[in-house]
Amino acid sequence: MPRKQKKTKPLICVFCEGESEVAYANFLQHEFQSSFVIKTRKMTSTRLFEETKLLFQKNATYRNSVDSIDEIWFFFDVEDHNLLTQSKQDENIQRWNRRLKIIRELRKLRKKPGVTVRLLMTSGCIEYWFLLHFESSAPSCITSSDKDNIFTNLKKHIPSYEKAHVPSIEQIAKNYSTAESNSRKVLDNLSQSQGLLKLTASSTIRDEDERNQWLCTHCKTFSTVHEAISFLRKQS
Repeated sequence: MPRKQKKTKPLICVFCEGESEVAYANFLQHEFQSSFVIKTRKMTSTRLFEETKLLFQKNATYRNSVDSIDEIWFFFDVEDHNLLTQSKQDENIQRWNRRLKIIRELRKLRKKPGVTVRLLMTSGCIEYWFLLHFESSAPSCITSSDKDNIFTNLKKHIPSYEKAHVPSIEQIAKNYSTAESNSRKVLDNLSQSQGLLKLTASSTIRDEDERNQWLCTHCKTFSTVHEAISFLRKQS
């Protein structure tokens, strides 16, 4: 009787704009290690997408591993948006268009099946995603004062928290089920109020791109990190 081949775990490469995101992704790797291989890498926050593209073009390790990569994740904060001027609106659209071009190129790194690219986005600062691990809220995340308030509220739950402090981030991450639920509610409420398409299993890549474009170019409070966690949980 032939031996049963061991199924290869799906490989996910997570490119992060900060050390806090790396710490959180590393927690997910440990939490879901029986079902996935999750590899993380910190990039320059202002050139997250561009550096990732160059990595697959010029780094032999990444270039030669394309056939084994199932998903590429970008873990980042959506930049502050000042939509009071037309020039800022145009700048936001142009930034998204540059990113979308790179996303489409990464999807085509491998032919059938293509590589799935997932955006783990959070308004303003990663601390808002962390706050969702304890409460369901959608405070403004635009100004420095807004972000300071979120940071302060987070420390009410985890007094030891500081940016890139791995032990406190691991403590926060243990509540990912609560964050998944709270974040989904916030995004569902935003989608309903703004008439955005709610992504489902039948949604197309185009649907996802259009939804993500709106989120990246409008000044609203949200996170999509819960979608990645939902994927991990469902596939485990």
